[in-house]
Amino acid sequence: MFQKYRYIVCIPNLFCGICTNRAHSVFSFSSTVSNKMCKPSVYITREINKEALDILNEHCEVTSWTGLDPVPRDELLEKIENKNALFCMLTDVIDSKVLDKAGQNLQIIATMSVGYDHLEIQEIKKRNIKISYTPDILTDATAELAVALLLTTSRRLLEANEAAKKGEWKAWSPFWMCGPGLQNSTVGIVGFGRIGQEIAKRLKAFNPKDIIYYNRSEKVEEAKQMDAKKVSFDQLLTESDFISVSCSLTSETMNLFNAAAFKKMKSTAVFVNTSRGGVVDQDALINALENKTIWGAGLDVMTPEPLPLDNPLLKLKNCVVLPHIGSACIETRQNMAILCAKNIIAALKGEQMPSELII
Repeated sequence: MFQKYRYIVCIPNLFCGICTNRAHSVFSFSSTVSNKMCKPSVYITREINKEALDILNEHCEVTSWTGLDPVPRDELLEKIENKNALFCMLTDVIDSKVLDKAGQNLQIIATMSVGYDHLEIQEIKKRNIKISYTPDILTDATAELAVALLLTTSRRLLEANEAAKKGEWKAWSPFWMCGPGLQNSTVGIVGFGRIGQEIAKRLKAFNPKDIIYYNRSEKVEEAKQMDAKKVSFDQLLTESDFISVSCSLTSETMNLFNAAAFKKMKSTAVFVNTSRGGVVDQDALINALENKTIWGAGLDVMTPEPLPLDNPLLKLKNCVVLPHIGSACIETRQNMAILCAKNIIAALKGEQMPSELII
């Protein structure tokens, strides 16, 4: 009688989830079945677009969470076990507990975001796991949103829209629903990286008097394009009519905008944050808005997210709150997911990733 035999063979420089040695891949075959290469496994924490999913399915065994809300913690801990790659979002906290459950097979964590404060970087690096992110792709979309949020706040667009719906619009009135304009103003940009520079370029078209920025390093050549000038943080606070925040969340920028900072700002100042909620001491901002220490605020990011419905920020007329939609442009989100997929495939093949996060 013909007897079946099953073999496991390790091949250098490839990778498979069966083998715990990252330097090898595994072929599994039977004497009666054609040889089949074992595909690496990927776990995706949210539903993504077909184009990105097709890239992954071609090379990997894909498992994903398809619920409307972020993947539950227990689900993530269960499904990440023995996976070779993790495709995650900024809503997913990837810490030592997740890494422990993943085990030694995990090679690459690809986050569909430019920010990475949800990743426990030192733990990931300690385990020699690669990290990728999605810079550049969302720069234009986020800059567009920052400008839109600034204009919505300063020109009281949501407040005016609500007044029209409620029948409060009786007739044209010379000073009803007026707000500060950008022309001849001083615009301050906190964080003059890719997004900060694109915000400045767009605001330049509104003919402000000055554009100033605060950044760890001076961006001489980049600043020339919009006649921007580097200043100290205190100078930016005291001189700016509009302040747009686009810096990363780090230990240095945590609660950068606190009670002392808001007190230094003009009472007519408009404050806009599209970076991370942790950059702002939220209680201090609420007090500044309630007491008219500053004129108004536009927020795309908060702490926590989503805001509880009883949070004072949602009740203030001089505060516009958006649900973290900075990069919510259809093409942008699709391209972010595609880039994540390409990063994962490159990492699993041992090739250079299009956008590896190196810290």
